[in-house]
Amino acid sequence: MRVTIDQDKCCGAGSCVLSAPEVFDQREEDGIVLLLDAEPPAALHGAVHEAAAICPAAAITVEQTERG
Repeated sequence: MRVTIDQDKCCGAGSCVLSAPEVFDQREEDGIVLLLDAEPPAALHGAVHEAAAICPAAAITVEQTERG
């Protein structure tokens, strides 16, 4: 799995951080998403997919890779 974010789309809702805090964080000054782990372990894949699905701005993209 490979995760990418589009900070220009991010509205700072924070739902991604609530779903997968090991993978996402927010900038203190404006709440914009920060990507902590672009290739999270398999144990976090469900949480990352959930974060992408509930993101109100569709700022998270998840791609499947050969490794997962």
